[in-house]
Amino acid sequence: MTAEFAVNIGKAIGTFFGAGAVALARDTRISGPMLTRAVASGLMAAGCEVVDLGIAPTPAAQYYVAKLGSLSGAIVVTASHNPREFNGIKAIDAKGMELRAEEEEAIESIYFESRFRAAEWSDVGSIRTDGTAIDRYLAGILDQVDADAIRRRRFTVVADPGNGAGCLTTPYLLTALGCRVVTLNGQADGAFPGRMPEPVPENLAALQRVTVEGGADFGVAHDGDADRAIFVDEKGGYIYGDRSFALLAIEELRARAGTVVTPVSTSRLLDDVVRTAGGNVIRTKVGAPIVARVMFETGAIFGGEENGGVIFPAHQFCRDGGMAVARMLECLARQEKPLSACIAALPTYSLRKSNVAVPAERREAVLDALVRLVAGRRVETIDGVKIHEDDGSVLVRPSGTEPVFRIYAEATTPERAEALAQEGVALVEKALRRR
Repeated sequence: MTAEFAVNIGKAIGTFFGAGAVALARDTRISGPMLTRAVASGLMAAGCEVVDLGIAPTPAAQYYVAKLGSLSGAIVVTASHNPREFNGIKAIDAKGMELRAEEEEAIESIYFESRFRAAEWSDVGSIRTDGTAIDRYLAGILDQVDADAIRRRRFTVVADPGNGAGCLTTPYLLTALGCRVVTLNGQADGAFPGRMPEPVPENLAALQRVTVEGGADFGVAHDGDADRAIFVDEKGGYIYGDRSFALLAIEELRARAGTVVTPVSTSRLLDDVVRTAGGNVIRTKVGAPIVARVMFETGAIFGGEENGGVIFPAHQFCRDGGMAVARMLECLARQEKPLSACIAALPTYSLRKSNVAVPAERREAVLDALVRLVAGRRVETIDGVKIHEDDGSVLVRPSGTEPVFRIYAEATTPERAEALAQEGVALVEKALRRR
């Protein structure tokens, strides 16, 4: 991730968008100022006007673009949940949605073929700052929930933004909703001194402890750009994303029946609760942009992933950690029982995950071999290979970001889930041995 690379990516995205205004935001990473300035230079070289939003959660930048309605798109410099040494450049369209795969490929072609638009000296783009993105975003969330009902409950919440962009939003959102707020890792710091950005169990021991010691109603943690929200109950129990997703889905379906969209990797728990609530589930390939597009096209009322990223289409078509926090508060205000009891009422499945290293150049061959190996069984191939059994399932799919195949197994007992996960690993290893 060099400045030279970022300049050229900026030129490629600017060429793709054409002349117009493009918002630019970043998370707190140390390389963020360097890379955003480089991206801005590339955009201006292609004739774009740059609107610098500064540090902001990705969903805040997406909300800004979607609601303003006059921009060509946005760029967010973030590596989301990835470790501190990484960074990335994410392109957003004029609707506030992440680009389609074919649009990303078009930008890549411009980049690799150096087909950059070079603005004449008189048409070089300008840059200006706009410090209103976060206020607009928070106001939009408050408009979507019953703020008075939440305020009456006087919740205590421990917020752990993990030194990321959520430092600038979630504590203030909670305060606006009348909560007593205890903040962990609440200073914006791209070295992430408090914990690593991904809100997985091994990174949230402090949040679990402080939630109990502080007598809080729950704790919440974000990743680096705050598009995910992972919850901890009042007893300090870590709540996996598929369970909080299912609880929020029930709440959405209480207002009206409809469709919930999620990838094939999400637990069948979601199918159970959605069917009981009178809705239906559409499964997609893995990836929040894919889920959001299917939601947009089908008129779905809710969607998301099992990693804590949920999408509220009445608000916007993207994962939104801040909106998830507000909706969870609204859920607890309505149910008038603790979060642990709400979660305990959900069906329970045991989950197991594993990875198998697969060289990138063998990815397609291994996937083809897997399909042949499971011929005759009850499978679906929306994304990778998912084998269905009466008491569980195992999904085997190539990662989109690493040279590995990911295995997701679930069953009604831990032992069965482990056995299915081992079967998934064995299938990949057998496929690797085939030539």
